[in-house]
Amino acid sequence: MPVMEDGVANSLSTQNYQELLNFCTRHTRNRDDAADLVQETYARALALMQAQSPSTDAVQDVRALLYRTLRNLLIDQHRRRQLRQHESLEHLSEAEWPLLPAHLQPEAVLAFSQYARAIVAAIESLPPRCREAFVLSRFDGWPHQRIAEHMGISRNMVAQHMVRGILVCKAAHQRFHQSPLPGVAGH
Repeated sequence: MPVMEDGVANSLSTQNYQELLNFCTRHTRNRDDAADLVQETYARALALMQAQSPSTDAVQDVRALLYRTLRNLLIDQHRRRQLRQHESLEHLSEAEWPLLPAHLQPEAVLAFSQYARAIVAAIESLPPRCREAFVLSRFDGWPHQRIAEHMGISRNMVAQHMVRGILVCKAAHQRFHQSPLPGVAGH
């Protein structure tokens, strides 16, 4: 039987505990699960009874409170099991295993990682001032005027740096997609 505080313990009797345990065991068909659920029932009922203020009516029928709480817990447990109901992957052949979305497949992750490295390498190959203007625009979202003021160059020069950066990235993109990398050809 659960441990309880003295004032409320009298209301939550051993007879109710055994009765609830038998009731719950019939529904769960597992004595250990039933004992856990009845323990949780008592904990919730005890918390409710202790939280009552003097101005509210005391629980009139403790047995009804315990049964209602236990039924709610049984319903919650049933719902959780319905959500989790699935076959174990151990019983399925490898061909029947659920697939990850295409973008999370190992080949796609590897291809994207290699592609990203190729683009980063292309950007890093730019001359320092060109790279700075390109990064400020494409990655930091700065407008050309702000970049020009920050770098002390004209907006026309910023535009030239941008064109150069874009051309270098497009060339890297084309080289990457024409390369015979596994799982990458024809993107």
